[in-house]
Amino acid sequence: MKKIILLFVFFVTVSLTAQRMAFSVVEIKAKPHTQKDIVKAFTDTYEGVEMNQGGIVLERMGNGRTNGATHRVVFMWTLGVQMMAEDAISEDKNSALWAKMGNFVEEWGAEYSGRIMSWQEGDTEKNSNVHIWDIKIDDPNLFKAGHDKIVKKYKEDFEGRVVGFGSYDIGRPNGASHWVALTGKNKNDHMMLYDKLQQDPKFIELIQERGPVEDVKDYEVKILKRFQ
Repeated sequence: MKKIILLFVFFVTVSLTAQRMAFSVVEIKAKPHTQKDIVKAFTDTYEGVEMNQGGIVLERMGNGRTNGATHRVVFMWTLGVQMMAEDAISEDKNSALWAKMGNFVEEWGAEYSGRIMSWQEGDTEKNSNVHIWDIKIDDPNLFKAGHDKIVKKYKEDFEGRVVGFGSYDIGRPNGASHWVALTGKNKNDHMMLYDKLQQDPKFIELIQERGPVEDVKDYEVKILKRFQ
């Protein structure tokens, strides 16, 4: 528990130099029937708290999850900017949150951190299902250029969807170096989009322009709550 509290303090007080978004993830194996309790505990703590160029996301893990993890807590901030004011959450309130989490979590899982290289914001209430690909790539700059071309070319298809690309810098899951994320309504919505795009020769050409890519794994998460 002390480890998690210290980890959280690091997230909200980090002060670096570059103006880029970063994230840290903590995976958990929740005890049965505690999802509502976890959401309530975070809501009681962070609802109405002003976030400064960052936020916190609670997610339920779905298809493709590993190591028994059921949920994730994602902290996002801008490098060089505190996620929230130092006095936004009292020490007592923060301690109470993690004490409650100790009652709801059966096992603390993997932790990993990275940066967000490309991001299109979307409607995560309408499109709350997230498909994430963990990948290994040779040339991040080449991949980003190709990724951004795809998002621009198919902006109508990606309208309302979060489309993200970034790096894993610490605690790389399964050795992946980077990730791509895309939101949609549900599995069927995702697969209908893939079916449409993959029938377009230009899309296949742009995929190839990103350079060599090794797929490590892919999985789904469901956004339960965002505090931002």
